[in-house]
Amino acid sequence: MINISQDFAPPFKLVIPYFIIGVIFYLLSSIYLFTLDLNTISTNHLELIAFVHIFLLGFVMMIIFGAMAQLIPVTLEVGHFSVEFYYLIYPLLLIGTILMFFGFTYSLSILPYAGLIVFLSMTIFLVEAILTIKKVENFTNVIKMIIVSKFFLFIGIIFGLLMTFSYTGQIAIDISAFSKIHVFSIIFGYVMITIMALSIILLPMFGLSHNFSQKPLNNAVILMFVSITLIIISSLVGLNIVSKVAYILVGLSISMYIYQIVLIYKARARKAIDIYYKSLFLAFFCLVLALLFALSFILFNKEVLLFASFWLLISGFFAYLIIAHLYKIVPFLVWFDKFSPLVGKQKVPLLTDMVNDKSANFQFNFAVVALILSTFAILIKSNSLFHISLSFLCISALFLVINIINIIRYE
Repeated sequence: MINISQDFAPPFKLVIPYFIIGVIFYLLSSIYLFTLDLNTISTNHLELIAFVHIFLLGFVMMIIFGAMAQLIPVTLEVGHFSVEFYYLIYPLLLIGTILMFFGFTYSLSILPYAGLIVFLSMTIFLVEAILTIKKVENFTNVIKMIIVSKFFLFIGIIFGLLMTFSYTGQIAIDISAFSKIHVFSIIFGYVMITIMALSIILLPMFGLSHNFSQKPLNNAVILMFVSITLIIISSLVGLNIVSKVAYILVGLSISMYIYQIVLIYKARARKAIDIYYKSLFLAFFCLVLALLFALSFILFNKEVLLFASFWLLISGFFAYLIIAHLYKIVPFLVWFDKFSPLVGKQKVPLLTDMVNDKSANFQFNFAVVALILSTFAILIKSNSLFHISLSFLCISALFLVINIINIIRYE
């Protein structure tokens, strides 16, 4: 298990807005899904693209940036180069996400402005992270993973920015090739590798896991790096056969990552199955299903299988891996800020006391029903069943917002 120091942690008031904004966008993106029509949806459907951007930028990226603000310095055991940069990142990302949404749904002319603001926000994040990492003397595997993920984030936002100008006709590009590079660089190159890096820190820490091999994860990251690099090159020069090889490597990388998680889980000392582990089980079950649907798509070339895979990846795996850790990280931050100074002076709550189990389980149960029904609805292209599932999803998302706010306000 990697040692974590709190000596370099940023202030509570800096990190919390990222989590509040993130869960609100999770709720908003869930509500927006009601506008999608499963019978006409396609990969270039603007409403689908709008949903993906508010989900990934407003929820996934916002939460990851907040988590990285906390975890980069405490893991590297060096202070931020300039923690004040994080007071700029979330307002810019918030404004950029809102403009991106209106650009895709109402007026494409807004997209270049949205793209520039999102690009500025992420560039500040990248520059601050790089300057912080430069202070590190011992480059561990986790640090190398973080560097690789940020390299792909830079590639992804560059191509994404160029695409915003192409939507308004200001530049002429191969939108299909640029879109593939943008999607794979961001989702697999940045988000997935970041998740892999954070998994080797957070899962052993919360599960008290020791003495497990990290070789599967190291191999998974190497394979992911190679595969995304191949996808970028093949997209630029038009080598489809190389892309297909890269897709297989992505699947192998994710399989190795899943095996790593199994090793960590088996080595855990903390055996209690709480809302954290329930959410993790759901997340990784969705990841396995997403992998199987992706394989089925490669074999049978039916687009509905690709949509089902992507849905389970982002709404199942990404969402519930993040939600699981919100139920751990937010209580810890609140406890550290409000109650740690009182230790030894008066009775203080335990971290488990700060999470309402009944409300958290209610949120989780609605999410399970929503994911089962929505996946089945996508496969049979049933809008009515999809809308029923979204009702469950929105209730779950609303309870998540309430639960996180109640933890933050805990007295």
